[in-house]
Amino acid sequence: MGISAGLSAFKLAFELSPIVMQNGIAQNIPGQMLPIIAITESLNFAAGLLEGGDNLDFDDFFAHFVPVPGSTLSDQQIGHYPFANQAVAANAVIADPLTISLRMICPYRGEGGWAIKLATMTALQAAVKLHNASGGTYIVATPNFFYTSCVSRRLYDVSRSDDKQAMNTYQWDFEAPLLTLQDAQQAQSSLMSQITNGTGISGAPSWTGLGGAGGVQGAGAPAVVGSAQGAQGAGTVPAFGGS
Repeated sequence: MGISAGLSAFKLAFELSPIVMQNGIAQNIPGQMLPIIAITESLNFAAGLLEGGDNLDFDDFFAHFVPVPGSTLSDQQIGHYPFANQAVAANAVIADPLTISLRMICPYRGEGGWAIKLATMTALQAAVKLHNASGGTYIVATPNFFYTSCVSRRLYDVSRSDDKQAMNTYQWDFEAPLLTLQDAQQAQSSLMSQITNGTGISGAPSWTGLGGAGGVQGAGAPAVVGSAQGAQGAGTVPAFGGS
């Protein structure tokens, strides 16, 4: 008896392929995304395409993923140094990166399964190594939350010592950094837009001409020159390089 379409989609997204590589080795793929199943099931997909591919059984897939308890949705540290008042103390927190770990269960199956596992794990290790070295990030999908722009910290064996089959379970540790490249670009674009549009920048020194309610005055140059003229009296300030 087959499973429903909804359950199939759930198992595919959260159990069989919850890891998606972004940029890095996927930069030449449309959308710049490569699901992990494209690597773990590359041999099965090739055979399935040649044989028709109509009878794929999810239980026969190379790896099944399970979220490890302890993932974070919000993580902050509270400052323990002296505070001026309670209002300041209530907001003295330091945000920590979010963390998520997945357990990849991948025993070899059937006759010759060890050879398929060796080839698949070798290809997976090479892909992860190249992706990380290329500055690639990951999307990690869980039933309760999608972690985006994650950095891979570790991929290591967590098999039990009393298992009959060695090295059958691996753990992926991911961390969602506080500041991504996209965040930095947005912040820079916002600052440059303020300067271009003549918007005052809060906290800028008065001599720069960039602060105050009046905003930027001619990119700041006239304000500086005007101050210099006031200090010189009625005289003028010669241009740089002039006599």
